[in-house]
Amino acid sequence: MSGSLIKIDEEIVTSAVANVTLGGSDWDSSYDVYMVAISNFTPATDNVSVSLRFTVSGTADSSSNYDRALKTLKANTTFSNTSSTNQTELLVGNIGTGTSESYQAIYYLYNFNNASEYSFCTLEVSARDLNGNLLGGQGGAVLTVQQATDGVQLKTTSGNIASGTFTLYGLKK
Repeated sequence: MSGSLIKIDEEIVTSAVANVTLGGSDWDSSYDVYMVAISNFTPATDNVSVSLRFTVSGTADSSSNYDRALKTLKANTTFSNTSSTNQTELLVGNIGTGTSESYQAIYYLYNFNNASEYSFCTLEVSARDLNGNLLGGQGGAVLTVQQATDGVQLKTTSGNIASGTFTLYGLKK
C-alpha cells in the first residue's frame, strides 16, 4: 500500500512552544480517515498530562463535551482502566522531564468532515512516564457535538512542549 499515507501537516518542535496545532488552515477535507503520528513529545515542565483537543476552523474546541476511555499496560505494576465524560480536553498520558521520558502515539481521526456526526479518535500510546516507567495504552475518545472538525491541538496541562515531531496524514482511499 505504498503511498497510502499522504502528509498534510507537520510540526517539529525544537524549542518551547505552548501548543501544536495540526490541520486548521492546512486541513484537506478529501479524506475520510486521518492519522496523527507523535514521536519524542517531551514537556518543559515535570509531571504534566498530554492534552488533546479537536479544532473547529483552526481553533481548539474547549467545550465540556469530550469523553474518553483508555486501558494502560504498565511495566512496573498492573494495568489500569481510565475513563471520563464531559471534559474540556482529552488527557491521554502523564510525562515528565527526566532522562528518556517521552510520549509516542498514533491517533486515527474519524468523522472530522461530517457536520452531522460526532468526531472521534482511536489512539495507541507508548511512553516512559514521569517516573521513568514504560507503559503502553490503547483507547478512544469522542467530541459529543455534531460539527465538522478540522484538526487537533496538543499541549500539556501546565507549561510548554519542549520538543517532539507531530505529523498529520490523510489515509488515501
